[in-house]
Amino acid sequence: MAAENHSTVTDFILRGLTNRPELQLPLFLLFLGIYLVTVIGNLGMFTLICLNAQLHTPMYYFLSNLSLVDLCYSSVITPKMLVNFVSEKSIISYAGCMSQLYFFLVFVIAECYMLTVMAYDRYVAICSPLLYNVIMSPQVCSLLVAVAYSMGFI
Repeated sequence: MAAENHSTVTDFILRGLTNRPELQLPLFLLFLGIYLVTVIGNLGMFTLICLNAQLHTPMYYFLSNLSLVDLCYSSVITPKMLVNFVSEKSIISYAGCMSQLYFFLVFVIAECYMLTVMAYDRYVAICSPLLYNVIMSPQVCSLLVAVAYSMGFI
């Protein structure tokens, strides 16, 4: 049997948004600002809903979990992108790329299911207002959130 030539990919070279060095720092600061607003806004929403007893209703419970999912999936890719703006070599390993892709897809899928759960919550509130508290009990809400998160991992 003849020896065959083969190669494997170990790193990806990231091209970035621009090759002009004078734009790297302004782009870094722009995306850092956007990322900080996202993190502070989502953490603020989550904290506010958890600390305020008046907001312990199914709608706000789902909204706090949506903020948590949004925080997670925006934190998957943005830090590596910010590092690449200020580093000389913009590379990512194959394993790093695949793990970023996996977790990004997990959180995006979980967000889609969380939005579905929120739509179901509003459907029950509109179509069955007298049975809303029975149908959307805390156990059911926790189960719906657990299903939304677990569907992201499947």
